[in-house]
Amino acid sequence: MGAMDHWYLISYDIRDDKRYRQAVKVIKGYAERLQYSVFRCRLSPTQLEKIRLELNQALADEDSILIISLCNRCVERIARTNSKTDWLPEPSSFLILD
Repeated sequence: MGAMDHWYLISYDIRDDKRYRQAVKVIKGYAERLQYSVFRCRLSPTQLEKIRLELNQALADEDSILIISLCNRCVERIARTNSKTDWLPEPSSFLILD
């Protein structure tokens, strides 16, 4: 994950079972489920545009998807109850040594 990645919440209201399954399949490729219709993900701007395009292709006008960008301060203030979900950025997988 790069320095430009941001946290997003994704929620949906999808009226058709087939479109629901397609949308969940797309979202699960990028995100982690927090509740039945709420997911979280950390995306680059390119990944955000890609998921939006894939969801627009899978859904009808009567369906709705809500994608909420969270700033770092918002993430720090998230209140959790009975959840072990960690919202902190993942540490780099490598070290640069001098």
